[in-house]
Amino acid sequence: MVSGLPIRSMDMLFKILGAILSGYLVLVFSSDAWTEIKIANLDNATRGTAITTEPQRSVVHLYFADRDYNFLMSEQRVLRHTNDPIGFAEAIIDALIDGPRKQLLPSIPAGTDLRAIYITTDGICYVDLSETVREKHPGGCNSELLTIYSIVNSLILNLPEIEKVKILVNGNEAKTLAGHCDLELPLQANMLLIR
Repeated sequence: MVSGLPIRSMDMLFKILGAILSGYLVLVFSSDAWTEIKIANLDNATRGTAITTEPQRSVVHLYFADRDYNFLMSEQRVLRHTNDPIGFAEAIIDALIDGPRKQLLPSIPAGTDLRAIYITTDGICYVDLSETVREKHPGGCNSELLTIYSIVNSLILNLPEIEKVKILVNGNEAKTLAGHCDLELPLQANMLLIR
């Protein structure tokens, strides 16, 4: 007998205290684990929300050929796009490929597809178009200039993240589209072609 309690009672007391302590430890550790699971799920849910949010709308100026194929003219449009620069750039190129809605003329040959688009951290946008852009191009120096700068100006003048545009054809660097204009280096906007 220790401290007035029989040894059997002490054993029982230790078992009870042990059970309480182990129950407490299980509760503490499982609540930490549960908190980590909740945080992970919240993080995944947040990421999922960012991807699945409703597209936003932006007013843009798309550049198409004038009636004589001499200059580019702006057509104001409201485009729906994701809230990232690549999604916005993709929406602009898709709208250019679809063509103008008013009295301007298309600057990109019908049937051209956007294969890929990428924006580097130093502001260069790579636009990869299908071979159709070359195969169905009407040719001529001025027409080729308008096709190129329809893309370049529409991207640069609507997206502050883009400073230059590099046009690729079918995943490869292209020297030209129709034999006249050099595409080997990324291009800046050409304001002289806009009326």
